[in-house]
Amino acid sequence: MATNAHLQIKERPAQLSNEGNSQLSEHLITTISENHEEICWGCGLRLLLPSNAPIFKCGWCGAVTKQNPRKCESKCSWWRRLRDRCFVCILIVFMLFLICGGLWAIYPIIFSISSFCGIFHSIVTMTLSIATISSFSLAAFQCAGMPPNIQWGSYPVVQKGELENYTFCHYCSKPKSPRTHHCISCGICILDMDHHCPFIGNCVGAANHRYFILFLISAVTSTIYVSIMSVYAGLRIWPPLTYRLGHFSGFNMDLALRAMMEIFLSFLRSAVLLSARGLVLVYLFVSSVSVQIGLSVLLWQQLCFIYEGKTYLSHLSTRGNEEIGRKDCQNLFRFFECPYSISRYLPNFSRYRKRHEMKGS
Repeated sequence: MATNAHLQIKERPAQLSNEGNSQLSEHLITTISENHEEICWGCGLRLLLPSNAPIFKCGWCGAVTKQNPRKCESKCSWWRRLRDRCFVCILIVFMLFLICGGLWAIYPIIFSISSFCGIFHSIVTMTLSIATISSFSLAAFQCAGMPPNIQWGSYPVVQKGELENYTFCHYCSKPKSPRTHHCISCGICILDMDHHCPFIGNCVGAANHRYFILFLISAVTSTIYVSIMSVYAGLRIWPPLTYRLGHFSGFNMDLALRAMMEIFLSFLRSAVLLSARGLVLVYLFVSSVSVQIGLSVLLWQQLCFIYEGKTYLSHLSTRGNEEIGRKDCQNLFRFFECPYSISRYLPNFSRYRKRHEMKGS
């Protein structure tokens, strides 16, 4: 627990801030038989502490100091950065293959239907491609969110409570706000850090979280479109199926299983006769559906956290401590910076929940 340190050796009230609670309680500091002085990193003032206080908080600036910080800088940080670069390159190649492979395999079939159909789907493809690649670039190559610079280290320049609940980052050698986390892979502190994503080679934080969500939305939409068009084009060029079902009288489970097995085998026999375009269509369908499932789960998880007004890291730190009244659709509109004139007409579920609880009591 944090000990509120005092600037002078006196008996005086102190204010303790409990973790996760804004209520302050007053305590009386009694005479300490064994004590020693420490210097607050935030304001530079000398503090009187008990000898067994591993964590203490300055009574002037509010900075929190850990006596024995664990600085576990990984020796494999360069390997993480190399891994992230490889993932980014693989993802870029995969997106380009989906675009180019789709144009080569699908659009000759689409244009054979009509010119209007081909032009329409070309516009849709170009729009989805630009949206996906641009949002990916903004999420991957933009800084995730640097914390604001704040003055510290000297009493004259630090006001009372200016560093409330700030800690000192021993990696970056500067103050770290409660909303800031240090990423070992990136080597910097990130404001409102959600998680480090190796597929974009970057952290997801305050500056690029919105672009990351837009990338997930555009990628899921694009993969759905690719899978539908692959099925449509594949059915038009798929070789004819040869069935050996014979004549069935009546219906039972054994006959149904035999029929399904025969249809599956006929698909395999016809797949041997597929052209190169048909094989590319099969690959496009399988890969797009696989990516679509994974990204949809990630997108749903992210939207749930935004709806609750949390990040992934804050969700882990507050697990088991449900905060009532935080869940609201307006969190989504604030996240995407929608106009207030739109968000004020949304239902406020937290208000309804409180009203329901008042009626129940």
